[in-house]
Amino acid sequence: MVSDHSRSTRAAGAERRGIPAVGDVVGRLEASGRVDSLPRPIVVEVTRAVLDEYRSSLTAASGPVDVLTGEDLADQVALRLEQEQRSLLFPVINATGIIIHTGLGRAPLADAAVSALRDVAGAYAPLELDTSTGGRGRRGEIVRGPLCRLTGAESAMVVNNNAAALLLVLWTLAKGATVIVSRGELIEIGGSFRLPEIMEASGAMLREVGTTNRTRLDDYERAIDDTTALLLKVHTSNYRIEGFTHEVSIRELADLGRRRSVKVIHDIGSGAMAGLDRAGLGGEEPTASASIEAGADLVMFSGDKLLGGPQAGIIVGRTALIDELQQQPLMRAVRVDKLTLAALAATLQLHMDPAQAAKSIPVLAMAAAPIEELQRRGQKLIMRMGALDGIREVDLVESTAYLGGGTLPARAVASRAVAVRASSMSEVELARRLRTGTPAVIPRTKDAAVWLDLRTVFESQDDDLVEAVRCAVTVHAETGKSA
Repeated sequence: MVSDHSRSTRAAGAERRGIPAVGDVVGRLEASGRVDSLPRPIVVEVTRAVLDEYRSSLTAASGPVDVLTGEDLADQVALRLEQEQRSLLFPVINATGIIIHTGLGRAPLADAAVSALRDVAGAYAPLELDTSTGGRGRRGEIVRGPLCRLTGAESAMVVNNNAAALLLVLWTLAKGATVIVSRGELIEIGGSFRLPEIMEASGAMLREVGTTNRTRLDDYERAIDDTTALLLKVHTSNYRIEGFTHEVSIRELADLGRRRSVKVIHDIGSGAMAGLDRAGLGGEEPTASASIEAGADLVMFSGDKLLGGPQAGIIVGRTALIDELQQQPLMRAVRVDKLTLAALAATLQLHMDPAQAAKSIPVLAMAAAPIEELQRRGQKLIMRMGALDGIREVDLVESTAYLGGGTLPARAVASRAVAVRASSMSEVELARRLRTGTPAVIPRTKDAAVWLDLRTVFESQDDDLVEAVRCAVTVHAETGKSA
C-alpha cells in the first residue's frame, strides 16, 4: 500500500481503482482545520471537481502515471479553495502612482463615507420612507439638498453611473429627435462604450457639427432645425487636443439654446468640486456649479472620480427636467441603493468645507501630499527594505504620478517611489509575487526594478508594504535554498 506522503508510478487503470472517496478527502481537510471557515457544501463541491479532473486525466493517460495520494488530493482541493476565495474582492495596496485607478475601484472612500456605509449596511434605513409623516419618501432625497447647495442647481438626482445618467437623459428628452454634438466631443468613455452608441441605444439621433479640432457657435446654430431636442456638450476628460483648436463654451451654448428654445446638456465627467483648489488642481476641470451658473439646463458627472465618492452618476439642473427624469420607467433600472446613497451623502458633506474635503477625501489628499512628506516616508522605507534578506538593491527615486480615471489626462504629479531589485528574481517575478501576496501590492516595473509609488500608498500601509516585500523575497530565497 502506498503511504500518504510517498509518490510512485502505476498503470493508469490500477490508479483509477485507488482514487479515494469524496468523504475521505473532505475528512482529511476537516481534520487539518484548513476549511474551518468555509461552508461544507462548497468544500464537497470543489473536492468532487478535483477528483473528477484527476479521474479524467487518468482515463486519458496512455501509459504509467504518477500516483496522487489522498493527502496530495487534499492539498489540491485546499489550493483550489484558496484560489476561489481570493477571487472575491479584497483590499490591495495601490503602488502604481495612478490615484484614480479604474482597475482598482477608482476613488477610495473617505473615513466618513466608510462609517456611513457601516451604519446602514447591517441595518434598515429610510431609503423611501419620510420619517416625519410616515408616508412614502423619495429615494435620493438625502443627497438632493447637498448637491443643490454645492452646485447652485434647482434640483438633483442620482443613478448608478454617469453613462446611465447620459442614457437616461437622452432617452427621456431626445428619443426620436436629434441631438447636436461637436465632432471633437464624440468620446469613447472606456471599455468600448462610445457616445454615438449610447445615443443610438437611447433612440436619439446624432447630428455631428464642426471638425475634430475646431467647432464654432455658428456650426451649432446652422444645425438646429425642427427635429432638434438637445445641444449636448461633452467634456473630453480622458484625452486632450492641443494646438490649432477651438471649442464653444458652455455659456455660449446655453445662450444659443435659450434663443432657439433648445435644451442644453453638459456632461462634465469628473465631478470636480471646490476642494480641487486646495489640492492644487483648480481651474483645470469644469465644475457643475460653473456650468449651472453659465445656464446649462442639466449637468451630469461621476461620483467616483474627482468627487471622491462611490460609483454614481449625478444629474443636477432644472426642477422640471429632474422630475421628468425621475418619472421615467428606465429610472428603476438605473437607480442606486442605500449603500451608495449613504457613502455619497457623507462625501458631499465633506465637500461643504473645501479645506476639510482636501484633507479628508483620499483622492484629493493624495494629489496634494507634499513631496517632502513622500521623501521622508521613502527614506524610512528604503532603510527597512534594504535590511531584508533577498534584497539586492533598493533606492528612493523621483517618480511621476497621475490622477487617472479619465480625469486630467495630461496632469502629472511629482512623486517618489521605492525602486526594489531582488537578489535572485526578475522584476517581473517580484511584481507577480507582490500582486498575489498577502497583503496584495499592485506595483509597476521600470528600469529592471519594481517601483512602489508612495503617492498612492497610504502612510498607514507602510508597515504592510515592507511586510509584503519581505514575504515576496523570503519565499523565493527559501525556495532557492531548497532547490
